[in-house]
Amino acid sequence: MTVSPARRAAYEVLLRVFEQDAYADRAFRSAAEDLDERERAFAQRLAYGSVQRVRTLDHAIETLGRRPVRKLDAPVRAALRLGAYQLGYTDTAPHAAVNESVELVRRAGLERAVPFTNAVMRRLSDGIRPLLDSLPDGPLKESYPDWIHDVFVRVLGEEGALALMRAMNEPLETVVRLVRGEPPAGAEATDVPGAYRVARVDEVLVAEGRTWPQSRGSQLAGLCVGSRDGDHVLDLCAAPGGKTGQLRGEVTAVEIDPARARELRENLAAMGRDDVAVVEADGTDLPPELNGFDHALVDAPCSGLGVLAQRPDLRWRATPLPELQLALIRSAAGRVRRGGSIVYSVCTPNPDECEAIVEASGLRVLPLGQTWPAFAHPSRPEFLLTLPHVHGTTGFFVARLAVD
Repeated sequence: MTVSPARRAAYEVLLRVFEQDAYADRAFRSAAEDLDERERAFAQRLAYGSVQRVRTLDHAIETLGRRPVRKLDAPVRAALRLGAYQLGYTDTAPHAAVNESVELVRRAGLERAVPFTNAVMRRLSDGIRPLLDSLPDGPLKESYPDWIHDVFVRVLGEEGALALMRAMNEPLETVVRLVRGEPPAGAEATDVPGAYRVARVDEVLVAEGRTWPQSRGSQLAGLCVGSRDGDHVLDLCAAPGGKTGQLRGEVTAVEIDPARARELRENLAAMGRDDVAVVEADGTDLPPELNGFDHALVDAPCSGLGVLAQRPDLRWRATPLPELQLALIRSAAGRVRRGGSIVYSVCTPNPDECEAIVEASGLRVLPLGQTWPAFAHPSRPEFLLTLPHVHGTTGFFVARLAVD
């Protein structure tokens, strides 16, 4: 019995994410390095889907397998999760999912666990679809931690939370920002200037500096800075540089992590933005010479609850960061001249990281909802809030604040 290269790669991703605390995208890059385009696409669907749906998969394995998942050997756990995902969420032939999951356990040297794996996989083959259909709507069925569901309910109510969870279990649109030249062939203009919907990202155009992969929600945050030629602009927490590349004027981009600062420089060079000064520094403790800016962009680290569709493992490791966010806004406010402005953005709808941070900053809000009515926050229209289930893009909160 052989194991397809795609399933083998997905299995390795599951092991690395849940047993070694690896990031799914990095684990996948390594595991799928030698796959062709078709195998790579299948492997990514299996790997990311299994990581994303792991709460629901574990529930099915424990219910039908009658043994706690945490007590299983790691290779058995990964093989069962991968097999359960195929049986529950894809049109994979049941015998292929069963046989190859068993073979993965055998190849891991766990011959003693082969009969158990085979038995559980056969029960899953018969029972997982009815089990999934019987689950009540909510975080178990959609595979989210309860606390994230609770945050979504606070913002959107029960129906809105369910719609948002469902939307982020599916792929969102693919969008690029036009850096220069003509839009890609077949690209569709969107409601965000410079943002084009495409069937796929053309890496050649990215390498040539003509386009940059960036969601409409992210591009919106960059546009709200409103900087012009001649302005002095501070970009705090700048890596990987998508929004930095949008900013006009004399831009100083700050990044604390040396590896990410190197990535930032490379990305800006690809976009033809050699004019941006990259400074490696702590955004909460800036060098004294960084002062007198007209505008600042604080695209702060956050829980990332608006980008869970792109990052399948993030829902299991997400952490709100309100103390850091407030410290970054206050740091920026101390470096922007009177009469200047700060754009604060985070890729989460969590009010504790959004409205509460703005209110705690004490800065005056400059309304954005009239300028961008399609993206106005549903309950606080002075802010913007893009939502995957409403706008089809990543979830971003954006506020523009005056430094008086």
